[in-house]
Amino acid sequence: MFILDDSHAMDGEGLALASHASGMRFLFVDFNAYFASVEQHDDPSLRGRPVLVTPLDSEHSGAIAASYEAKAYGIKRGTTVKEARQLYPGIIVRAARHDRYVAVHHMLMREIERHLPIHRICSVDECVCRLNPEEAGIGAARAKAMEIKRGIYKNVGPALRCSIGLASSSLLAKLASDLQKPDGLTVIETETLPEALADLPLRAIPGVGAGISRRLERSGITTFTQLWNLQPKRARAIWNSVNGEKFLYALKGYDIPDLTEPKKGMIGHSRVLSGVHRSPQGARIVARALLLKAASRLRHTGYYSGAMTVSVKLYPAGRIAHEMQFRSTQNSWVFLKELDAHWQPMISALMRQAEQSKLRGPANDHGQGRYQRQAPALSLKGVTVYLHNLRDSPPDPDLFVPRAADRRDTVEAMLWNRIDALNRRYGMETVMPASQKGLDLNYLGVKIAFSRVPDASEFADRDGIKKAVGVDEFAHESRTQNPARALY
Repeated sequence: MFILDDSHAMDGEGLALASHASGMRFLFVDFNAYFASVEQHDDPSLRGRPVLVTPLDSEHSGAIAASYEAKAYGIKRGTTVKEARQLYPGIIVRAARHDRYVAVHHMLMREIERHLPIHRICSVDECVCRLNPEEAGIGAARAKAMEIKRGIYKNVGPALRCSIGLASSSLLAKLASDLQKPDGLTVIETETLPEALADLPLRAIPGVGAGISRRLERSGITTFTQLWNLQPKRARAIWNSVNGEKFLYALKGYDIPDLTEPKKGMIGHSRVLSGVHRSPQGARIVARALLLKAASRLRHTGYYSGAMTVSVKLYPAGRIAHEMQFRSTQNSWVFLKELDAHWQPMISALMRQAEQSKLRGPANDHGQGRYQRQAPALSLKGVTVYLHNLRDSPPDPDLFVPRAADRRDTVEAMLWNRIDALNRRYGMETVMPASQKGLDLNYLGVKIAFSRVPDASEFADRDGIKKAVGVDEFAHESRTQNPARALY
């Protein structure tokens, strides 16, 4: 049962619901084409021009963001640089700077907090605020939204446009923010539903992904109106959990409490390889760097890992993944030893894949295929490394593990904690294994994942973010490390 405030009602199955009062309770802010907008914010010459942001400086790299000027030419997320140049030869391409996007995120959140308390940070470019009763009227809510827009324009920058949604639930507010982009302001009144959104495709509703969409379709639900009229018990069955019921009530405008933040299940990084790192040796160096970064994050969050999975993609197709298990630790040397021990067998398996794919040669004069063994030219496409089997305390003593070994592991983990502190203070290249020297750490980078905003300690230049934000954002780490998940 949900525990709510004093004003709540009970449905027929004992689910506690907030009162279904009319009015605006939530204001959702969604920054438009955020990565590209930050590039335009930092370089005024880019404003009003098509801009593409890519993970790598490569013509074959796919876009992770496109400005609205670029979208007007059909350029969108996933479009390669080569394809974008065909659609618009003058496209401006920028390699992603995730540390800068996080720095600007903090500036934007500080500005929003000047006008309203932030209820939840949903991602690097989204947050939701709760309105007080005096702001619940449509006129007052609109005025507050415009106040936020003017504050961002004046105090942060005009290139950082946002769409704002207003509604009685955070889910509807998020949906409203998606309806008018860029720079929109949309109100959804529950009294106008379902008619006001009758033509909205189900996939346009936050939280209705491909899997849920297929389940709804199998249940004969293909329109917004049919979803709206769904019985809560049936929604629970379709979702196969109480989240279906919560989702339905949120869609109807009820103020549903946030879901509990799940325990972290893994910590890892992945990278598409540039040309110079597509050899087995080059990919190994990148994999080790990714692992060292994941291990640093592991120690920073206080977790211990008892397993690691490494995945390597082959170009143009093929993949192999291998899981390694070990005694829970924070010791990077243990992780590196495991990676090095299993790397060559993984590469050998990929070589066999490549060799098999090249066994069949061209057809002979009679049109029949013939087999012709060719030496495969092994080219690797990407690597992923993540630590899992996480626990928040050291492993219990084991009769089969010598105490001296445990003591050594503890001391070495403490040493790595000191190395982390030095690297956070002076930069990621201050202390590193000799085998990693010369690796371009900007190429390595930290990526921003959905629903998780990296904190400054994950970037090479901690002080750079502090200077950009103007304050020590570590005072706000609890807000950024574990943003509460939304219902959608």
